[in-house]
Amino acid sequence: MAKTEEKDMLLYETALWEQGYTAIAGIDEAGRGPLAGSVYAAAVILPRGCRIDGLRDSKKLSEKKREELYDVILDKAVAYGIFAVDSARIDEINILEATFEAMRGAVEALPVQPDYLLIDGNRAKGFDGYSYQTIVGGDDQSLSIAAASVLAKVSRDRYMRKMAELYPQYEFEKHKAYGTARHRELIQQFGPCPIHRKTFKGVKEYVK
Repeated sequence: MAKTEEKDMLLYETALWEQGYTAIAGIDEAGRGPLAGSVYAAAVILPRGCRIDGLRDSKKLSEKKREELYDVILDKAVAYGIFAVDSARIDEINILEATFEAMRGAVEALPVQPDYLLIDGNRAKGFDGYSYQTIVGGDDQSLSIAAASVLAKVSRDRYMRKMAELYPQYEFEKHKAYGTARHRELIQQFGPCPIHRKTFKGVKEYVK
């Protein structure tokens, strides 16, 4: 079963390799929905025919499994780039534009120039100089996007654990700044902190 899943996860990449592309970068983001902290994006170029057991959409993996796969991905990748856009910038340009900015930053951070981009989602912006396609649910269909999903998610979770040390009253280590009932309760109790997204519902009501 695992072999079938892995083969399916390379359908997009295989078609592109057969067309002559050699540096296909998968791109995904993590952290669009939370009420605080940066949004992260990652870009990953895997070698032709790469197999990574158990790699799927990061949201379907346990935190422990994501951490394990993070190191495997770094070891196997031809190249990777990770980029974050902070909460102040998110408030300035909105979360959608900030996500596009993070994705572009991740591609620009690649030490190898990609010749094709596979981008998770239904929209992309600012990639006019690249050949690319968007894939809805791509993190569960493309191994390259799934790898980017894990790198972005793990990087953001690690960042939120650091933020939990700076702002322990918000318990960021537990909910990673998503809008849980407990997180909303703590915002109401303490007010927003410097990394809260001041334009987001659930936060802006408490901005003084």
